[in-house]
Amino acid sequence: MRSRRTTLAVPGSNPRFIEKAQGLAVDEFFLDLEDAVAPSAKEDARKNVVAALREGDWRGKVRVVRVNGLETAWAYRDVIEVVEGAGERLDCLMLPKVQDPSHVQWLDRLLTQIERAMGYEVGRIGIEAQIEDARGMVNIDAIAASSPRLETLVFGPGDFMASINMKTLVVGEQPPGYTEGDAYHYILMRILMAARANDLQAIDGPYFNVRDVEAFKRVAQRSAALGFDGKWVLHPSQVEAGNEVFSPAQEDYDHAELILDAYEHATTVQGRGAAMLGDEMIDEASRKMALVIAAKGRAAGLSRTKTFEPPGA
Repeated sequence: MRSRRTTLAVPGSNPRFIEKAQGLAVDEFFLDLEDAVAPSAKEDARKNVVAALREGDWRGKVRVVRVNGLETAWAYRDVIEVVEGAGERLDCLMLPKVQDPSHVQWLDRLLTQIERAMGYEVGRIGIEAQIEDARGMVNIDAIAASSPRLETLVFGPGDFMASINMKTLVVGEQPPGYTEGDAYHYILMRILMAARANDLQAIDGPYFNVRDVEAFKRVAQRSAALGFDGKWVLHPSQVEAGNEVFSPAQEDYDHAELILDAYEHATTVQGRGAAMLGDEMIDEASRKMALVIAAKGRAAGLSRTKTFEPPGA
């Protein structure tokens, strides 16, 4: 899976922001044609996005464009112009306000038609589906299973909070009066379960107070602890914090790699189904848990600082 610890939102109508984004240490960016672009600027923004994909230096980053929602007048032209103009330099399209499987299936079919017409590899361009309202959440299991192109489920907190009449104006924070537990726990877990049941990644949405990095970290740690793969960032100040929160600590990464080595040695050399790593007993469940941490560490570019020494070596 692609690393998506941090996903940077970049307005497709702002060339200065597009240029600056290329130098930031994010795992993924998306050039936005939806909420960040005024209706009168959407057609020009498409041209900016195609040019940015073709001419920009996005090496090492997942390249995504967020098109407008299916119910708008711009969606089909967004897809056609972007994919025909720069499809070979595009990894995914992000579809906002997904409410049922037919939304994703529409985009899948349109992408297939364009890929065949342009001579692209059919199925290479992935889809990211944003869950932004109550209807989308109720249908999330079917949405998550709707297309082999689907790579991620993305939480859109602002629209979602409005759709359920949550009593707050601060995107991502606990609503006033909610003093016990976490008002977002069910929402985040629902997205996570649907994602994991279908081998997808789960991405948390943005935190709007971009200058409060500590608050961003606090909110990001909540979804990272549950198992989310990453979070949107809206400002350069959030990038380093996001990468840190969604990467394993060096000690945890080393420990995970040691567990994998020790279990491999126990099962293949010693013929055992369980083993000791220091004072810790490990088994197949330990291996599965270690695989998660090791994969996240490798994707984050971590290097091992400890090596496995077989018993009696």
